[in-house]
Amino acid sequence: MSPFTYTTLHVAGIMLMFTAIGGLAVLAAAAGTETDAKPIRRYLTIVHGVALVVILVAGFGLMAKKLAIGGPGEWPVWLWIKLVLWFVLGGSTVLLRRQPGLMRSMVIVLPGLGLVATYLALYKPL
Repeated sequence: MSPFTYTTLHVAGIMLMFTAIGGLAVLAAAAGTETDAKPIRRYLTIVHGVALVVILVAGFGLMAKKLAIGGPGEWPVWLWIKLVLWFVLGGSTVLLRRQPGLMRSMVIVLPGLGLVATYLALYKPL
């Protein structure tokens, strides 16, 4: 696939992931209707997981095609930081589920982490 295709899939996965996180944040805010929210939570969790896989696969494809970076021994620091951010954003659904009181701060912090990842990808400072 072309680097453009990988970039498009990567960005689409990111949009899908943040959409799922937003939906799960809304469910966390409306914690009173637990049984009614179960199918919606399940759907959003599946969407979040699929988005994470798309982000990871497209990101590694982009890394190989466009940046010509090989194995982990050749990865720059900014790429390691992005991988850590991917894990944090992936685990955010667990926090939303178990700690719904964190919803307000997560709605600010998680997009901020997305901005950090975007900055790292665009400027590759490290």
